This record gives sequence, C-alpha cells and structure tokens, in this order.
Amino acid sequence: MSLPVYLYGHPVLRRISTQVTPEYKDLKELVRKMFDTMYESEGVGLAAPQIGLNDRIVVIDADPVAESFPECAGRKLTLINPEIEILDGDGVTRTEECLSLPGLSENVNRVEHIRLRWVDDDFQQHEEEISGFLARIVQHECDHLEGKLYIDHISPIRKQLIKNKLRNIVSGKTRVDYPVRYAPKK
Repeated sequence: MSLPVYLYGHPVLRRISTQVTPEYKDLKELVRKMFDTMYESEGVGLAAPQIGLNDRIVVIDADPVAESFPECAGRKLTLINPEIEILDGDGVTRTEECLSLPGLSENVNRVEHIRLRWVDDDFQQHEEEISGFLARIVQHECDHLEGKLYIDHISPIRKQLIKNKLRNIVSGKTRVDYPVRYAPKK
C-alpha cells in the first residue's frame, strides 16, 4: 500500500523534522509503506516529510541506478535519525530530481564524500563513509528532514526561470503518475 507524496508548496516540506524514539508506533509498518510509495513513484529515496510526517525517517534503494553508479549496487537503507558529516569539501554538480517536484530537474552541487551515522528500524546504530552518487542521494533525502528542497541549492536566476513550473505544481496543473497531495488552497 502506497501513500500520497506531498508536492512542492505544501508546508510540511518546509518544517524541520523531529527525532524518532524506539517507542514510535508502527515504525516497521510505516517504513514498509514508505518503500512501497517510493517504488510506486519510481524514486530511489523518500523522506518522511514527503508523505506528510515530520519525523527523521528516510528510505533509500539506490540499486536501480547501479548501472551508472556502481557504488549504489545493492544499497537499500532505512535511516532513522540520520546525521551527516562532510568529509570532502569539493563539490560535484549533477542533475537531481525529486518526487515532490515532479517534472523538474536541476543541477545541484554537492560533496562526494560523507560520513553517515544512523539507526535502523530496529534502532541498531550504524556508521559508514559513503561516496559518489549514493552520498548525493543521502544528502538529498536528509535535506528534506531539515525542511530543504534541492531547489534551495540552485541560483536565484535558475529559481526565477523555473518559477512558472513551481507555480504549476502548487496549483495542481502538473501531471503526476503516482498518488499525491497538493498544497492546501489559500
């Protein structure tokens, strides 16, 4: 069972998420639904704010892009309360997309090497150095937990150029092939 993806303009996408505790009700069921939603939407990552929850939960299955990015092969992660430490200050610019911004793609500069600390859905602690495109996916999804979208990393000129596309998402004029929830009408 998949859940609707909240689209650009919805206030939940701009809120900072809260820590998840071991007492979190039905966490494993929520994680399963998040993976289902991600797969149905043909994404490689999904953060809880994208399904309307401001909780520090991210799911990633990077395997679909492994042919182009070998470091993504077999990488399926459930990140609870993830923390990122930047290990390499040099950025690489690549195109990014987001399920909450359908029909858009923009070049975003991100570091290629991070240290990631998190707990899984059993609250087992993990720490790993991650590089390449997988590090980009993790940073993109963790941005959602801070109320940020990838378009926050683009230049003001680019933002101006995509203003109409963003307006179309907010107004519901953008065609989407997966269940969504639009921003509330003002």
